[in-house]
Amino acid sequence: MEPIIGIDLGTTNSEVAFIIDGKSTVLKENDNGIVPSCVGLGTTGTMTVGIAAKNQATLYPDKTVLSIKRLMGSQEKISIGENTYTPQEISAFILKELKERAQRITGQTITKAVITTPAYFTDAQRQATREAGEIAGLTVVRILNEPTAAALAYESADTDSRIILVYDLGGGTFDVSIVRIEEGVVEVLSSTGDNHLGGDDFDFEIENMLLAHIKEEYNIDLSEDTIARARLKRAAEKAKIELSSAPYAAIEEDHIAKKADMDVHLSYELSRIEFESMIEPHLQKTMDSVNKALKDAAMLPSALDKIILVGGSTRIPRLSAMLEESFGIFPHQEIDPDLCVAMGAAIQAGREMGLDSSGILLDITPYTFGTSALGELDGELTESMFVPLIRRNTKLPAVKSEVFWTVVPGQKRVQVQVYQGEDRDALNNILIGNYLLDLSSNQPSESPVILKYELDFNGILKITAIEKNTGKQITGVIENAFSEISQDTVSASKNKIDEVWESQDDLDTPAKDADAETAAPAEMPEALQSLISRARDVLEDASDEDCEEIINLIEDIETLAADKKLDEARESAQALEDILFYLE
Repeated sequence: MEPIIGIDLGTTNSEVAFIIDGKSTVLKENDNGIVPSCVGLGTTGTMTVGIAAKNQATLYPDKTVLSIKRLMGSQEKISIGENTYTPQEISAFILKELKERAQRITGQTITKAVITTPAYFTDAQRQATREAGEIAGLTVVRILNEPTAAALAYESADTDSRIILVYDLGGGTFDVSIVRIEEGVVEVLSSTGDNHLGGDDFDFEIENMLLAHIKEEYNIDLSEDTIARARLKRAAEKAKIELSSAPYAAIEEDHIAKKADMDVHLSYELSRIEFESMIEPHLQKTMDSVNKALKDAAMLPSALDKIILVGGSTRIPRLSAMLEESFGIFPHQEIDPDLCVAMGAAIQAGREMGLDSSGILLDITPYTFGTSALGELDGELTESMFVPLIRRNTKLPAVKSEVFWTVVPGQKRVQVQVYQGEDRDALNNILIGNYLLDLSSNQPSESPVILKYELDFNGILKITAIEKNTGKQITGVIENAFSEISQDTVSASKNKIDEVWESQDDLDTPAKDADAETAAPAEMPEALQSLISRARDVLEDASDEDCEEIINLIEDIETLAADKKLDEARESAQALEDILFYLE
């Protein structure tokens, strides 16, 4: 039987999956299976794909291609170094890397694939995707719609008839589909979307905000500085990801620019509230598409049985809240939104091979974990409003934090009560932990306190409460969070939620309404030039954290050497030497 792989060719990230022991499995190589959809010309003159290409984007933006999916089907040419490529050719580099990954892991020769595309892709875009596969040495046995693949990943083992809304928001594209599944047949009833709307646009909003901040703070315009823009883009993406699970993100970029003889360093704290305000117009635009898809399917919102979230950008908390407010259904995200399309593609590939590959093994939390806070419940002020932090059906391990505020000036302590359940009134849920955080003296009212929950595969729940202004904190551990409540009680609570849970707004009450290539300068000593060359050679195999630190140190050394501050440059060089010693 000739093997067939399933590929999700994404704007920001791509994945490859295969049927192993009857299960749809994303193929991993000492990573999470996610391959950045980046192609770059490396320092040795060879093409790099994935994390290595993404890591070099800050140093060599003119030699790195990102978000090529947005250009599929166009006649645009992309220049890398001295050569130009079509979008199909750039995509073929990514597909080739995925194909070779599959061959290394399976030990089989791979020549066939199922590749996914957005449901609203035109014939030209689909053909370009097929051509990219052929260029990569793959026979594309089927082009599969992404929402169909996602529905397969969730519903392939379920024979019940149901109507599903698939909300797919990735790095560069958005689509929404209404899907009917009956007797294992997946039928797309309607689809709409935007091939220029996604997480890249959210990054761009943060990037522009940072540019405006630097201009106001230092009177420097960096909008035409490709190196600085690449660094800000990287910082923006990192902050966006962090804000999916935390209320604040610290953005720090040293030596971002120079003003006279002074180095300019960027330091900015971005709040989730500020970020969500920036992207609200984009999110509302997706809701316009959702309503259009329902209208096209001649269907009322009440006909929906389920909402599935697909794509990494759907991790933004405001998005789930917005959908729940509109439909009264909390969206499903128990399969990793970055991986479920690839898993569905592998299921279809298995069917093409004649295999029964319906089962998917999931690890999720069947319960909601939260706390109580001062808020409004049924029109009355109460101290027991339940605030979920980790929602039921969340994929494990899970980490979520939220910000709360003190009520009165000089408040001495806050009580952190940990509840498990689904009721809007915390007192109707199960109290599984109780902790006190003593506050610093003379703090004003509305001082922020961050509460963080970490839940692992074994049901161990770690709680951390942090006084944001001082960093003072307490921690607690609940060993068997899953077993503290009977299944009968949980089932009753789950059934009740559909009747009593009105909107996510109620839950949010405590949160306020909420390159040109950089060559070594001529003045740089040969020892420093040699060190930088060594450092660039290890970027491809280094971890994300090490890569970021290496890139920052290279930039520090080059900036200091250019300013003839060689003693300081050598201090940074020593730090870089220490990292290289460890890695080499």
